[in-house]
Amino acid sequence: MARPPSRLPQPRPPAHAPAPRGALYLVATPIGNLEDITLRALRVLQEADLIAAEDTRRTAKLLNHYDIHTTSTSFHVRNEAAKGPRLLARLAAGASVALVSDAGTPLLSDPGGRLVRDALAAGHKVHAVPGASAVLTGLVASGLSGDGFTFVGFPPPRTRGRKHWLEQLDAEPRPIIMFEAPHRIKATLDDMARVFGSRRVAVCREMTKLHEDYVLGPVSEVAASLSEPRGEYTIVVEAAPATPGAHAGDPPAAAVWNEFCHLTESGGLKRRGAIRKLAQKYQLSSRAVYSIIEGCKDLPG
Repeated sequence: MARPPSRLPQPRPPAHAPAPRGALYLVATPIGNLEDITLRALRVLQEADLIAAEDTRRTAKLLNHYDIHTTSTSFHVRNEAAKGPRLLARLAAGASVALVSDAGTPLLSDPGGRLVRDALAAGHKVHAVPGASAVLTGLVASGLSGDGFTFVGFPPPRTRGRKHWLEQLDAEPRPIIMFEAPHRIKATLDDMARVFGSRRVAVCREMTKLHEDYVLGPVSEVAASLSEPRGEYTIVVEAAPATPGAHAGDPPAAAVWNEFCHLTESGGLKRRGAIRKLAQKYQLSSRAVYSIIEGCKDLPG
């Protein structure tokens, strides 16, 4: 006689204590798709006394979608200094405050760092409610992930500062993740091509949304193929070679030195420009070319 199938135990809703009074919650929200939010985040947003939102209009779309009616107040980079003490006063009075950014995990290139430090200094509880992150979403979808990564936020807006900033990252041995605005994406990619040469990048836009777009390839090709810019971008840059200049097929050091001398003495280029040109030609990092040149200074004439 066949045995009846066993009945699986029914899951019970997780037990939780009510939100503690005088606590600050850092709540991750979706980066695009409104389904990408945790049950805990929804509960905290529902039970909090106040939601401090980078843009109350954008946050309202999320709250309306989940029928959450908690009062919200604006908290952004322009009013952080003035609004922070008011939020601390609410915490001191026993209120629970949920901090959210426009999208994703708060404090990553978003306001709130000062508020967290001041809240901890005042003895208030601070709880992170994890969830969606444009940084991690872009990294894992890029095909460039490794044992670690470096997140650097937004590049400087002006060309000179941005080039210097990128040169400082040229030898970074881990994948680099940065954000960029649509009106600067083309200029930033062009500068990256000059500094990073043919290194691969992934340019990620509208992630998790209906028309999400990932463009992968050498940075110069990605810059040339970029469609009409819109929406905020996440850029993932391939890590620099672990041992630049040590691979078979790299150019002889003497040849690089001779070309460098020609470019700076007869070619009209300054030192930095010559290094960038050689880095592009030999598909090396600027730091690798610099190391070769430094090592050749004592060669006989």
